[in-house]
Amino acid sequence: MAEDDDQRLSHTQRLKAAVHFTVGGLCQEISEDKQVNFSKQAIAALSEITFRQCETFAKDLEMFARHGKRSTINMDDVKLLSRRSRSLYTHICAYSDEIAASNLEQKGKRKKKSVSGGKRRSDGDSVAVESEDME
Repeated sequence: MAEDDDQRLSHTQRLKAAVHFTVGGLCQEISEDKQVNFSKQAIAALSEITFRQCETFAKDLEMFARHGKRSTINMDDVKLLSRRSRSLYTHICAYSDEIAASNLEQKGKRKKKSVSGGKRRSDGDSVAVESEDME
């Protein structure tokens, strides 16, 4: 049990470090672009807020899926999460549409391949290999 807690703590610390590194890089880009400086304390505070918000998002997404009696988080859950920010919601919906169009295109290509050159089983049925689709 203690080993699991140590492993979880180590994983969380690595995630926090990655978020801090990313936030620091973004702040550096902004400071170069906008001629504004960020103190180390400000970067640390932004990193902590970002990490906590991501934890909240993860819990909310899990609850949305559970409410829908599912064990998998889907794009509708993400859209629901982003509903309070109009610009984020618009971005998420556009991205969702891109993914859906890409999936349809890939399905069409797979169907053509399976019809023209699918492998045959001994019973005569063709086999088409399909990857998991995001919905």
